[in-house]
Amino acid sequence: MRKKVVLACTVCNGRNYTTEKKQLSSERIEVKKYCKRCAQHTLHRETK
Repeated sequence: MRKKVVLACTVCNGRNYTTEKKQLSSERIEVKKYCKRCAQHTLHRETK
């Protein structure tokens, strides 16, 4: 089963992306993605 999570930019804290991850995984996702507000590629982390 998969769980929906929201990814937020670490620079401007904008919540730009949603994704899914496995239910059993307890680690937080960290992905480098493009942020529209910052106009550059930044690190995005999973939020609560």
